[in-house]
Amino acid sequence: MLTVILGILLFLFLIFPHELGHFLMARAVGVKVNEFAFGMGPAIWKKQGKETLYSVRLLPVGGYCAMEGEDKDSDDERAFNKKSPGAKILVLAAGAAMNVLIAVVVMSGIMFVTGEATNVINKVVKDSPAAAAGIEHGDRIVDAGGKKIGNWYDFHESMRGQKKPFKLTVERKGERKTFSVTPKEEKGRYVIGVSAVVEKNLFKSVARGAKSTWILTGRMYAGLKDLVTGKVAVKEVTGPVGMIGLVHQTTSRGLIPFFYLLVFISLNLAIFNLLPFPALDGGRIIFVIIRMVTGKAITDRQENMVHGAGMILLLTLMVFATWNDLVRLFR
Repeated sequence: MLTVILGILLFLFLIFPHELGHFLMARAVGVKVNEFAFGMGPAIWKKQGKETLYSVRLLPVGGYCAMEGEDKDSDDERAFNKKSPGAKILVLAAGAAMNVLIAVVVMSGIMFVTGEATNVINKVVKDSPAAAAGIEHGDRIVDAGGKKIGNWYDFHESMRGQKKPFKLTVERKGERKTFSVTPKEEKGRYVIGVSAVVEKNLFKSVARGAKSTWILTGRMYAGLKDLVTGKVAVKEVTGPVGMIGLVHQTTSRGLIPFFYLLVFISLNLAIFNLLPFPALDGGRIIFVIIRMVTGKAITDRQENMVHGAGMILLLTLMVFATWNDLVRLFR
């Protein structure tokens, strides 16, 4: 039951903010929005605003933003099709931008909750190599084996495969002291018996969250390249059923892995939507640019036909991905 609830929340966090991004930007540039819906399917609640119908629909798996003149020509001066190319691009890109923003916010929250391990020693294990060398609580590690240490990650990397005695320099009450420490083997790795002070700083967490999101985005583009070049098999593509399976796997390990999954899929959605493919936001942006250059060489009807064909291909891909999920499920 928890998996189902978190699965629904996952879809809400991914799709609804995406549509909210389109809605807010449409309002900002003066596009008329006919309906903004929370959820899909039959309406269970409606409220007519000054010009927009707000609705809550039966299936809580996203939402939509229906703009005047989005899919067909309209004579309304505030219609999407009447707006400048720049305004159209802003509206189309706003959904993906909101997904990226969600990813940064959630990643920053993760960084704040988990904290950042500093290069200040919190605990020295009794009878450990560090204790024997004279290392104390509160010492700030500044050098390990000749490598400058700025944070705990630096120290962790310096200890990788370190078997022999090495020099450890710490800062204690404004003075630097150097000790010789001999690591000992413990569960297949070499340790000296110290733990770090974990710092929780909101501003640093936001910076780390943004940086981590940027790094993850780069890795996703690399993965997309591998998919296009055939380094990753198409059969590895995951659909909705597979996503629910991932939710089950992550929640069994705690909420932090679930929120990491949310960040991962939110960025995937942003990247996927900006691909230059018909029916996707990226494809629509390409058409805006083409029509800006060619004028009326392409009609609304022709563009809508291309996007319609693109939607059929996307639905086919969704069926294929779902089939892959079911095959993996019953394998």
